[in-house]
Amino acid sequence: MAMSQRIFTAALVVIGDEILSGRTHDKNIAQVASWLQVQGIRLAEVRVVPDVEERIVEAVNALRARNDYLFTTGGIGPTHDDITVDAVAAALGVAVVIHPEARAILERYYVDKGGLNEGRLRMARVPEGAELIPNRMSGAPGIRLGNLFLMAGVPHITAGMLDALTGQLEGGAPLLSETVGGFIPESEIATLLRDTEKAHEGCQIGSYPFFREGRVGSNFVIRSTERTALDACMADLCAGLDRLGFAWTAGGI
Repeated sequence: MAMSQRIFTAALVVIGDEILSGRTHDKNIAQVASWLQVQGIRLAEVRVVPDVEERIVEAVNALRARNDYLFTTGGIGPTHDDITVDAVAAALGVAVVIHPEARAILERYYVDKGGLNEGRLRMARVPEGAELIPNRMSGAPGIRLGNLFLMAGVPHITAGMLDALTGQLEGGAPLLSETVGGFIPESEIATLLRDTEKAHEGCQIGSYPFFREGRVGSNFVIRSTERTALDACMADLCAGLDRLGFAWTAGGI
């Protein structure tokens, strides 16, 4: 089989007692699956595990052994039961260290929120050798160690981390993108964005709000590995903006 034809696979470990108890309904499985699909990588399996170190270790080692990529969601926050970093470090046989860049990011983020305390500093802990995944939403970064990605459990924060990784995974089909933007409040077209994305399989729409010249606006980036799908999705989105009476600019503003 030619190298270009090989299907790259990923697995996801969803970590958290609150998922297993039903107190929280997981939204990250669908989110990660659709994001990977747009990258041209197949989500091959998912395992949901409790906040128990040996269970996380077992899942991480089993799933990373038979997939090209492994993602985890949950358990990287500031509380005592956020043990994903410890479990992954144990699985890989490395130490847990404070990442200096993560510490600096958190210090900046919390400077006007009471400063760094012991709990908040926990979010700067990483398995030794790790890099950071940017998080525009809440300061605390995600963690990347080779083909292993540790992300937040909160879906909108996970979304930002996935966005930061878009197009970076080897083995994915080359991503194409088109942008349209204008002085359009994203909150007023949330339904249009959702419906348009749902109608075009293999396309993902990212929304990037801004405040400029005293006005609120957004740029919308459509991504796909297929040119025809991308063009059809873009045409539908622009037609929807027309229908709602919004002026838009191809290429964004």
